Amino acid sequence: MAGTSHAARFYRQIKRHPALIPMIGFIGLGMGSAALYLLRLALRSPDVCWDRKNNPEPWNRLSPNDQYKFLAVSTDYKKLKKDRPDF
Repeated sequence: MAGTSHAARFYRQIKRHPALIPMIGFIGLGMGSAALYLLRLALRSPDVCWDRKNNPEPWNRLSPNDQYKFLAVSTDYKKLKKDRPDF
């Protein structure tokens, strides 16, 4: 047991307890969806600034019609008017 790799030990546990397979699948699905959501937040959110030289304040370039929330329940972004000045 001391010389076995982690993969071999994992395979042995899965073979001994097949009820772990759905749990491992759901944990993997949850971790994957969390990683994709964090990637979406990092790339699409107006609060994140990756290029400070060319665009130091990316939130000022958003028009009122830009939907940057993941889920907008009652807001129709196509009908919004601009209510702030240009800088």
